[in-house]
Amino acid sequence: MLARDFGLTETQLDFRKMAAEFVDAEIVPNARDWDRAESVDTAIVRRLGELGFLGLMVPEQYGGVDADMLSYILVTEELGRGDSAVRGIVSVSLGLVTKTIAAYGTDEQKQEWLPQLVSGESLGCFGLTEPGTGSDAGSLSTRAKQDGSDWILNGSKMFITNGTWAKVALTFARTGDTGITAFLVPTDSPGFAAKEIKGKLGLRGQATAELTFDNVRVPDSARLGEVGRGLGIALGALSRGRISVAAGSVGVAQAALDAATRYSTEREQFGKPIASFQLVQELLADAAVDVQSSRLMTHHVARMADAGIAPKDYATDASAAKYHASETAVQVTNNCLQVFGGYGFIDEYPVGKYVRDARVLTLYEGTSQVQKLIIGRDLTGIDALT
Repeated sequence: MLARDFGLTETQLDFRKMAAEFVDAEIVPNARDWDRAESVDTAIVRRLGELGFLGLMVPEQYGGVDADMLSYILVTEELGRGDSAVRGIVSVSLGLVTKTIAAYGTDEQKQEWLPQLVSGESLGCFGLTEPGTGSDAGSLSTRAKQDGSDWILNGSKMFITNGTWAKVALTFARTGDTGITAFLVPTDSPGFAAKEIKGKLGLRGQATAELTFDNVRVPDSARLGEVGRGLGIALGALSRGRISVAAGSVGVAQAALDAATRYSTEREQFGKPIASFQLVQELLADAAVDVQSSRLMTHHVARMADAGIAPKDYATDASAAKYHASETAVQVTNNCLQVFGGYGFIDEYPVGKYVRDARVLTLYEGTSQVQKLIIGRDLTGIDALT
């Protein structure tokens, strides 16, 4: 087996062990049922909070857990191995919302939101993508107009993870001629509505929603960061978030590889296990090498973050890890389904779910094509979009 422990500290190994045990005991046995029901049991959110998984890297004074980026990534990989829908809950609420409040929030905002987010009492959602604006985040059309000491928001957001479960929506809106500004919008605000999107190909257990803002009024104290600086806040969060998506991609690919390896030693054809056939071993060997390559790329960029390098300076590395790991997840899960033959096509076995869950990883937090543009621009110094 390819080594997975090299260079990890005892603390990092402990985080991974705790996450793996939790996943095997409380997520894996339920993943198929949650997928069929198109909803995870929301009690899992409280368990994630109790174990500290919603507070990793958040200051302890707010109930967070002292951890480095690599420990967070190791936990994220294990959650992805168990169920990508659960991994997404953590990646968005913690990775995109809680950590952003911790980085840019006022003392009052941190006191109000961080303790309930890290405990699992509340979840956050990240309101950036819109029905007509995906990859081109700078062209969003949701608007916030200042009215005295308040702001009034109008517009809509699409494909928002945790959208119907969240108590706070980190929302990005255009503010006149001053660019884009971030706001912390309580989801019980008058005029705010969330409608869950059903019938998804994958991540079916996750609450994905369309959000609408109809004259939603929030005080200026709900503004996160400076007026007009919201796009930078969003892009910084996405740079960090891409490391998490890469780790989740490694997790789902590892789960598929583990399942296919087990099955290949149990399934017999022509009087012997199919693991004895060279072409089956080729599928498994290619998968193992690709998974490990993605893991090492992901760990590399996590270590860059732990070294104190600013998100803008590891953004290309994060894009490379996210691109490689998500595309690897699609290829590995598809090849592992091949090992199962016809049985891979029914949900009695988990590999079909892995295929469906992997597909979206190449789409959100920047499509594979966007990641290539970022990498190409870094190599050449030329922006292909201009």
